[in-house]
Amino acid sequence: MKANELKAMSPQQLQEVLLKLRREQFDLRMQRSTGQLAQFHHFSRVRRDIARIKTAMNAKREQETIND
Repeated sequence: MKANELKAMSPQQLQEVLLKLRREQFDLRMQRSTGQLAQFHHFSRVRRDIARIKTAMNAKREQETIND
């Protein structure tokens, strides 16, 4: 997921994507603990995507407070 895509999303859309990624992160964690996870790089990708979304959400929130 790219930062440009995130900037174009509304806060509600970002929240939905964040929820989806957190669920995916949970599923990957469960697969890792049971030994079923074969591609460990997916876990890192999801973590980075979550961080990108949180950064975009904070930037939008900060932008709103500046405009008010």
